Amino acid sequence: MKILIIGGSGVIGTKIRNILQKDKVELFSTYMKHKLDSKNDFFLDIREKDKVEKLFLKIQPEIIIHTSAITNIDLCEDDKKLADSVNIKGTENIIKLSEKLNSKLIFISTSFVFDGKQSSYNETDLTNPTTYYGKTKEVCEKKIIDSKLDHLILRTDQPYCWIEPWQHTNSVLRIINTLKVKKNHKEIIDWYNSPTYVPDFVQITQKLIDKNKSGIYHVVGSEYISRFEWAEKICENFDLDQNLLIPIKSDELRLSAKRVNVNLSNKKIFNELGIKMMGINDGMKAMIKEKMF
Repeated sequence: MKILIIGGSGVIGTKIRNILQKDKVELFSTYMKHKLDSKNDFFLDIREKDKVEKLFLKIQPEIIIHTSAITNIDLCEDDKKLADSVNIKGTENIIKLSEKLNSKLIFISTSFVFDGKQSSYNETDLTNPTTYYGKTKEVCEKKIIDSKLDHLILRTDQPYCWIEPWQHTNSVLRIINTLKVKKNHKEIIDWYNSPTYVPDFVQITQKLIDKNKSGIYHVVGSEYISRFEWAEKICENFDLDQNLLIPIKSDELRLSAKRVNVNLSNKKIFNELGIKMMGINDGMKAMIKEKMF
């Protein structure tokens, strides 16, 4: 089986690549800025339809895992043209070539497709994004569903793990790196998330591929918690000084995109796969164990 990972040098792409390499698959990946050490890595700007077509026809992948996007929520709000060109137009190019090859498309989406008005959301609830980033993801979800392609749409929230030097940081590493040098860290008390340990997310993705599942899945951690409470748990697990945490409200940051609190239910994962996704303490214990080896 040939699998192509779009965005293979990103955080999620790298972790997916690492676990799938252990399977009996022929693995290919694309990158924009950082080439990984493999003859099966190819530079690709997904906005360039001709280049997408040339690569897809060369590889003839049976499964395409699309992890590439502009995920900076405020950048998407400030530069909608850029967000459209990458998140929407780029994904449209991938959909069209997936249709041409009859490939299965796995698309990484987000909790931001919802408006936060419900206490929790399952996979069948109606989307209604409040940010432009969320809007771009909603548009792509609908295009994939309307395409009639065999697909998986995996919505996640606040992914965290150890990263490579070239990759974007995350909330856990940001707090560790600030507090370990004894600097104060401002953390938000009115944002709530379901933090997701990336290797856990990747394990579920692998299981869904193995079982040939299709449709939408919420692949998120099992705890819904405020950012400040999450920061306190990070301090407890990594033996950091909680007194360096400064609680603030989100409106003090004056960000371009107004976030809403969205609680994604992951019950479908448990019901269909029998796997309970990690909570925060288990995820961070796994990080600590990983660092020891």
